Amino acid sequence: MDNDYFFLLQIQTAKPVVDTTTPLTYGHLHLKLKKLKLEKERLSVIERDNHLLLEKMSSIMRTKGRIDNKNYYQAKREKREKELLRVNQENQAILDRITKCEPQYQVQRWHEDWQRAEKYMDSIARYPRGWYKLQNRKVTWISGVFS
Repeated sequence: MDNDYFFLLQIQTAKPVVDTTTPLTYGHLHLKLKKLKLEKERLSVIERDNHLLLEKMSSIMRTKGRIDNKNYYQAKREKREKELLRVNQENQAILDRITKCEPQYQVQRWHEDWQRAEKYMDSIARYPRGWYKLQNRKVTWISGVFS
């Protein structure tokens, strides 16, 4: 019987090979401080907005709720039309100044300068102008014979 008791005692005091205990829990993993901070900020914004809304509503209740809901579209339209008229007048004045202005460039003088430059080029050139066109016309290949 001592053997049986000894055997039972060994079984009861035996340690498991596999660790089946729950893992350690860390407070900073379960307590999300950033999320709590953002939630607190969101609630403070909501609280501030509610307070402003309450002030506006109490002001309306005290002053019989007069509100400004008039549309000033006519005044805006007139202002736009006046601005458009002013811009058109300025543009017309600029156009008048441009058309009345004398040109700074003299086309006739440019033409004379170009002709003078062509004469200089002709006088210093080795071959007369357009000589290659004449050469190409003279020498053409027609059915195996130069013409």
